[in-house]
Amino acid sequence: MEKRLRSSLRSSPEDFLSSAANLNLKSSKLTLKSLIHSVSLSSPIASSLPSALHRSITDSILSFQNLLDHPDPAKSPPSKRHRRSSRSSKSRSEVDSESNEYQKQQVLDHLHVFAHIARLCAFHPGNAISHAELLPAVRALHDNLRIFESDAVLSNEIASLCEEWWKEDLPEREMLVSQTLPFLLSRSLTLQKKVDVHRVYSLRDAFNLFDFEDESIEDLKMLLMRCVIAPLYLKTEDGRKFLAFIFGLSSQHAKEALAMIKSQIPFGRKSMLEAYGDVLFRAWKGLEGDLRNEIEDGFLQGLVDGAIHARSEALAASIRRVLGGFINQRTTDGVEKLLFRLAEPVIFRSLQVANSNVRQNALYLLLDLFPLEDPDVTKEVKDTLLDKQFFLLERLLMDDCPDVRVVAVEGCCRILHLFWEIIPSPTITKMLTKVFDEMSHDLCSEVRLSSLNGIIYLLGNPQSHEILKVLLPRLKHLMLDKILIVRVALVDLLLLLRDNCSFQFNKVVDLSVLLNTLATDQSPVAQKITRLLLPSYFPSRLTTEEACNRCVTLMMRSPLAGARFCEFALLEGASPKSLMQLVKVFVGLILSNKKLEAAQIEGLLVASSNICSYLVTEPSQRDALKELFSGEKVKCLFAAASAGRAQSSIFNIASTFSSENGVSLLEDCMGLVTDCSDLSKNVEKQAEVRSAHKLLVSCDALDDMLEVLTRHLQKTAYRCHIKFGTEVSKQSPFSVKRKKCKVKNAKWKHVSGKKSSNFEDDYSVAVGISWQIKDLLALEDTRKAILGSQAMDHVFAALKVLSEVSIVQCMNCEYMDPYPILAYTGLALHMADSSRSTSEAMLDQVINHLLVCTDKLFGAGDSGMPVKSPSDTKQENGNRARHRGSRHREPKKDASSSSESGSVNAKQQQTSSKVKVLTAVLKFIIDSIAMDFVPHLHGSCLKFTSAHTQNIISAMQLLSINKPQLKEENSKDIIMCLRSSFSYAAKLLNLVLKASSEASEPPNEALKLVNDLLDLTASSELYLGSSCTSSLITAAKPWVPDLILALGSACMLKQSQAEEAYSTVSSLIKLGFPSWPQILAKIELSETSEGSLEEEGDHSISEPDEFSGFKRLMETIVSLLKGKSNLLDAVGLILLTCSVVGLERKDFGLVLGLLHFVCVKLIGQENKEWNGLDMMLVSLPDIYPHIEREMEEQSHEEERNKLQTARALLEPVWMYHVYETGRFSVMEE
Repeated sequence: MEKRLRSSLRSSPEDFLSSAANLNLKSSKLTLKSLIHSVSLSSPIASSLPSALHRSITDSILSFQNLLDHPDPAKSPPSKRHRRSSRSSKSRSEVDSESNEYQKQQVLDHLHVFAHIARLCAFHPGNAISHAELLPAVRALHDNLRIFESDAVLSNEIASLCEEWWKEDLPEREMLVSQTLPFLLSRSLTLQKKVDVHRVYSLRDAFNLFDFEDESIEDLKMLLMRCVIAPLYLKTEDGRKFLAFIFGLSSQHAKEALAMIKSQIPFGRKSMLEAYGDVLFRAWKGLEGDLRNEIEDGFLQGLVDGAIHARSEALAASIRRVLGGFINQRTTDGVEKLLFRLAEPVIFRSLQVANSNVRQNALYLLLDLFPLEDPDVTKEVKDTLLDKQFFLLERLLMDDCPDVRVVAVEGCCRILHLFWEIIPSPTITKMLTKVFDEMSHDLCSEVRLSSLNGIIYLLGNPQSHEILKVLLPRLKHLMLDKILIVRVALVDLLLLLRDNCSFQFNKVVDLSVLLNTLATDQSPVAQKITRLLLPSYFPSRLTTEEACNRCVTLMMRSPLAGARFCEFALLEGASPKSLMQLVKVFVGLILSNKKLEAAQIEGLLVASSNICSYLVTEPSQRDALKELFSGEKVKCLFAAASAGRAQSSIFNIASTFSSENGVSLLEDCMGLVTDCSDLSKNVEKQAEVRSAHKLLVSCDALDDMLEVLTRHLQKTAYRCHIKFGTEVSKQSPFSVKRKKCKVKNAKWKHVSGKKSSNFEDDYSVAVGISWQIKDLLALEDTRKAILGSQAMDHVFAALKVLSEVSIVQCMNCEYMDPYPILAYTGLALHMADSSRSTSEAMLDQVINHLLVCTDKLFGAGDSGMPVKSPSDTKQENGNRARHRGSRHREPKKDASSSSESGSVNAKQQQTSSKVKVLTAVLKFIIDSIAMDFVPHLHGSCLKFTSAHTQNIISAMQLLSINKPQLKEENSKDIIMCLRSSFSYAAKLLNLVLKASSEASEPPNEALKLVNDLLDLTASSELYLGSSCTSSLITAAKPWVPDLILALGSACMLKQSQAEEAYSTVSSLIKLGFPSWPQILAKIELSETSEGSLEEEGDHSISEPDEFSGFKRLMETIVSLLKGKSNLLDAVGLILLTCSVVGLERKDFGLVLGLLHFVCVKLIGQENKEWNGLDMMLVSLPDIYPHIEREMEEQSHEEERNKLQTARALLEPVWMYHVYETGRFSVMEE
């Protein structure tokens, strides 16, 4: 191949190029290089090759253009004739297309070779070939670069040739950039490779050749603008340098680039914004004259103003990041002066304005610029300006806005950390005194937290340590702060002090306070205190014996703190081996003859349990623990334990290893689970009972426990029958053949051996058992055991009786509790879930039973019971007859509570019990429907939920009468049930609406319920205050879309029948008019009236100012309805129907308020003609003419003014549809 090429090169350049074009470039590169470089300056080929190369390139380009524009299949070589086949045959057009592509690729391959030869000629080591003669060939390639875009390799080869030509400063290099630069820009933006960015930057000077005022280079300017927002250019050093360079290309281009950067600031990431700051600084530094002024006065001044007046804190922070490109370079000549000139006129004024957001933004900027000074003035002027800044900072420490104080306190500590040396001592003392004495006691928790964070940062400056030694003890009160994160921050500070030899943390917070906090505080604080004390009370640097002795000292001083210390010791780095030795020491100490206090024994046992819970996961320690806690030793330890928590720890230890070690404790476990009269409200005892459950399960004694609990439930159910006449299942008393009982006969004494003094005691124990059943159902293993137990049916029957009594008697006996209902319904759901074949019928019975009970509580008919079959009705009537007959045997009010029936506290307790009981029933209904059970009971469930909601409103009204005497516990219970009930009711609406369709419309009760929920929101603010409503609004927020759908449910699926929808809604609203439209109307009137309007309607309704929470809810509803015409039409119809009712009642304030809300807020200016709101338009003939008639009849001036205002709101839409669409007629008016 080389010989043939060399021979052709000697004969003529044309033969050489023809031969080279037919070679494979990849394999012939070295050959071509050696041949071209062998050409000498005196050789004839040196002068003839450039022109021949130019002709070959030109011919190839023409051929390629012809193939692109006019493909000629006749010139292509004949393709091989294929044998005809039905499986593979190509049309003539497909064959021609393939032939055309083949020819184009051939031409491109030739151009590959020619471009490579041109490159070899251009950079001949001996400069044998004239660049001037070679230029036409290179220029031909350059000028046609765009038509080769389909071949990326060829395009890159040509661009590289032009790039090197420019770099070598060869003749006429400016002729080779007009296509090269756009290609390289496009390539860098497409491939996203750093090397391409470097290539663009290396050719930056070539951009000065373009006239950026010429419209012909719009594509190039667009590519440059794309570079401004390209992440690759912002991330790389060369990219940022190039972006800075393009600002100097033209004034207009600089303005466009600045506008592009400005548009990116609100959305840019931190790294992107910091890169823009760097780019702007580089551009500013390299520019002079008008272009520099454009950046300074046209852009940076705007950034400073924007950083101060930004509408959000996030936007202000983004702007400051861009300004950081200059702030971080303030030592550069001219930057300090620039920043002062831009900021000084606005920043000091902005720090003192009324708007707290502006003050906060200005403070952030001042902290970034501190110290703000003019480098050209005298020292006296600088000191005066510095004093002014300190004065403003101290003033902002006491700002009215907590957010400003948060920034100020952290900013002051940052300034002290960075500029301690130049700040006068009196100023330092004054600032730190304010931080320690005032900011650390601030009412706002964020300010207290910021004080601690600022002090932690200040500790990084060693020069501050001397004064901090004196001041830090003033922070000890924060160890008892009510906010968790503040306490955590203080312990972080103590940890920092512990590692600094200049401080002693126990002089900041007394050790006794630390131990008390360790014993009682939440885990995040307790774990950090353990980390703080670990080197002192269980140091790894000492022997294990000495470390154990120190820990024992801690246990003797504060047993509970020592127990928490042991809970986190392993997590904080203590070795398992050392902790194993510590457990042995604890056990030996308990079993020794030393006289220990009960609290110390409790602490040692709790600590041992805590350590064992972690060591049991260590295989190397498990066998040692099992040997340590043998059966006899466990029994001795239990004998030493007198407190419930200590015994619970023994149960936990025994259940961890083997059932053999715990058998001796089963009798005591049984005693604990049956002595449960106050269990539902005693969190500590609940933990003890759970540990007993755990041991019983590990010893396979759960069935024995269930037998004992079942007998007590049956006993209490029977006493319910005797006391209240409640029907009891005719099941025989629970009896089952069991395997040999591990608990022996001693366990029965806890039930049969003790006689309850009265019914209340028995019921209280049954409540505790109900809590245990509910708790056991929450765990999969124990749930399976209960559902598979022979006692399950007896438990279920007994809980049914207890649930009925808990519901029906909750207003007569204040000790009634919801836990029997929660256990009964929880067991029903799990039984249904485990046996789907019989689940529906069983849950039907349970729900019907509960609704009958609530019916008795509410009064007949309120719960929405479905129609019963004759047999069911007969049985129910018999039940009610027996219930009535039982009144002769037992008074309606229980004797234990009758003496207090008239007291306020008793009424509050009864009301609270009623609300909690009904909330438990509602929860069960929602869970049943959510699990796709009882779909046919949706209407009944909605009616019950409405009745329950109305009951809560009545309860709130009753409680508000004696609000000053309202117990905090009852108030919290009511508010918690209020939130839960609202969420459950809204979820019920969600489930019912999901199950609805055009074929199965949602029940009309859905509209009734959503009206009740809106009434509930308004009533909570009326009766319990804004704080309660705020809590309720928080719970309601996720369900607002469901409320909107339910509000329009009566007519949403009747869009094609607007008249029918209006008729349906009208009848439903008139049947039970809600109170929330009245409140909404009063809110609107208070906003729009210029003078005070006379109070109208229901005088129980408070002033509109008190309904701020309800107002926020309605604003949320309006915002969600925007752009959803179907929903807006349905909701608007509800409000207009309420207006019709107001006209009928002659409540013109209600009419005006609702119409103002509909016309101004709900619809607004976007749709003055109510186009697409057909249902609302259907109601209009019942409103506008009625208003006209009332105006004629009304003599009272104020009422007439209301009607006139209402008519003015409706007049545009009425007249439009009278005269433009003809929908209404003048006769109707």
